[in-house]
Amino acid sequence: MNTKLVESLVKVILSLSEEERSLLEEKLFFDSSYPSTHDLTQLAQYGKAFDFLYHEPDLYTLEDGEPI
Repeated sequence: MNTKLVESLVKVILSLSEEERSLLEEKLFFDSSYPSTHDLTQLAQYGKAFDFLYHEPDLYTLEDGEPI
């Protein structure tokens, strides 16, 4: 185990500002292996996953139901 490296890293981390520590935590603990919501919506749009809905009849209008 490289104890000197670990101690040096701890000193550097402790010297960071609160904003820098938050960014470091985000980089270390955020699992970016999952696609983002934006990526998923783009995939659905460009993959034409919901194109079948264009052929569905309009069942409701703005006059249906009670106003909120």
